Amino acid sequence: MVGSSEAATATRDETAPSPLRLVAVTHGSPSPANRAAVIRLVDAVATVRPELDVSISFVDARSTDVAAAVAGDAASPGAVIVPLVLSAGFHVRTGLGLGLDRIGGSSSLAPELGPDARIADVLAERLEALDLTDRDAVLLAAAGSNDPRAVRECFETARLLAQRLSRPVTVGFIAAGLPRLPDAIEMVREVHPGARIVVGAYLLAPGAFYDTAATLGGDVIAEPLLLPDREAPSALVELVLDRYSAIELVHGGAS
Repeated sequence: MVGSSEAATATRDETAPSPLRLVAVTHGSPSPANRAAVIRLVDAVATVRPELDVSISFVDARSTDVAAAVAGDAASPGAVIVPLVLSAGFHVRTGLGLGLDRIGGSSSLAPELGPDARIADVLAERLEALDLTDRDAVLLAAAGSNDPRAVRECFETARLLAQRLSRPVTVGFIAAGLPRLPDAIEMVREVHPGARIVVGAYLLAPGAFYDTAATLGGDVIAEPLLLPDREAPSALVELVLDRYSAIELVHGGAS
């Protein structure tokens, strides 16, 4: 298993050069299932790139200073911070981005994971497991954000998913952003009476947002992108490494 900010990392040969560092960061209040699902992703990243020093930092949702919470990890020479978020709102773009500049050091911040066609592919797989028919109406449930750019990114993911499925996809937001998921579901029911409302979960892992989305009026909801009892999709492992490698190449690191 990968290292964690909450656990000691394995002892290494002190004569060996320091390995390249990838620090995966999440921000929230993870349930045990959420935590296990995310760790599966980061473990898979470490397996694919064994030469990397891979760790994960779970930042509590009550922490408004995300950068300070990961300061110890960020202090590592050449560390690349990869935020495990599907769209970047305030905590990543402002809190983490500007915070790292304030802390100083040689760490770099990688982009958020989405939007990306590989995410749309996994979303499509989750939806197709529900035996979609031509009469079904598909909605994409996203957590939402007060950051307009993050909201636009969710709509871009819906566009990619619609292209992947060759059918319309409506967006609904669980916590912030418009339209709210219940309103989007009601609108679709009015336009397509009798259709089965199939909700795609634009959520990285199970947790409070997923549990809420399941209660907001859809007929069935697809599983989130990561699951605690299943291997992380290879497409998402590749995506995390691509976000890391984009920064690594900019700074002249070996791939």
